[in-house]
Amino acid sequence: MRDRNSKRLIIDADVARSSGDENATDPRAVNCRDFLKGVREYNHQIVITREINNEWKKHQSRFALGWRISMEARRRVVWIDSPQNTELQNKITQLTDSDNDTAAMVKDLHLLNAANATDKTIISCEQFVRKLYASASQQVREIRDIIWVNPDRTGEEQPIEWLKKGAPSESHRQLSEYPAE
Repeated sequence: MRDRNSKRLIIDADVARSSGDENATDPRAVNCRDFLKGVREYNHQIVITREINNEWKKHQSRFALGWRISMEARRRVVWIDSPQNTELQNKITQLTDSDNDTAAMVKDLHLLNAANATDKTIISCEQFVRKLYASASQQVREIRDIIWVNPDRTGEEQPIEWLKKGAPSESHRQLSEYPAE
């Protein structure tokens, strides 16, 4: 059963890869670790699809593995079938002439699909892809209201405070409001 202040979060493997242990000193490692600890502390859930699981298995740090095991023990891991949306993929890939941009967006499209199937919230450090999706959201209605939070942008985004407040769907966190430049 889900707490009413709990959100189902799509957490990209780059967060799992970057999270360091208690001895970590690299700011990104500390920020990602503290964010994951906040997800657990404030009773949020994580969403896992086949693609997300495969990426996590390939890239997660030791800390992230232990954290995920603790989340599974608390029954806060939600497995969903990998949603596919060919129409969304076609819309997004037609918006750029750059093969690199298209490849980057297609690579992380599974995050958007999982977000659209749950609470529309993605956690990722991928700023390049975030900007691409923000630009695409101006023309693709299906992704406009997806929330995207970067746990490594502690000053600008205050991700742990956001978790503490219940990870609300604040409009300034939506892809459609994020500066694409």
